[in-house]
Amino acid sequence: MITRATVDKGAFNASTILPYELRHLDFEASMQDVYDFFFDVNTFLRGRGLPRLEDTLRPANLSGLITDMLTASLARHSRSLVVNRYPNGHPDLLIGGAYPKDAARSAECGVEIKTTRKPGGAVDMHGARDQTICVFVYAVDVLAEPADARAPMMFREVYIQHVSTADFRRNARGELGTRTVTLHKEGLAKLRSNWVYLPA
Repeated sequence: MITRATVDKGAFNASTILPYELRHLDFEASMQDVYDFFFDVNTFLRGRGLPRLEDTLRPANLSGLITDMLTASLARHSRSLVVNRYPNGHPDLLIGGAYPKDAARSAECGVEIKTTRKPGGAVDMHGARDQTICVFVYAVDVLAEPADARAPMMFREVYIQHVSTADFRRNARGELGTRTVTLHKEGLAKLRSNWVYLPA
């Protein structure tokens, strides 16, 4: 049976410093938008004997989908941020009206959205830069049997913080690998110090 996940309203950090006029309500509504989408889609899929979306998509595709949904939803609920209309532009969210057609290849102001299954918020990025990043950590139940008994996708941690190039370390890569960077130990501590959402 498909269950609808709900945001734990008591799990928000009242001391979080939120940039760009963001509110806890914006995060709550955006996460609930994602939960409602998964509930609707999975109810449809299971009603036809098909696997849940979480059990169908590859992890990277699932993460990309959740990232895109959160970006669009945060932009819809936020008072000041809009989706960056530049293809693969950085960051994902810009201050509305600050750039022509709300599109920027690389902007200093705004929020980059990241999602990961890794507890603690460590996530690989393509380059180190001064930026505000928002990391959503989510969990997917792929082990419970039967599959209909599996818990819905859930957000377990949310962090938002302004970081600098000095907060990153370069990751080793093989001959065919793409160079990536990740926040180093101190950088991760900096990110985690401004947590937004940590349900029990």
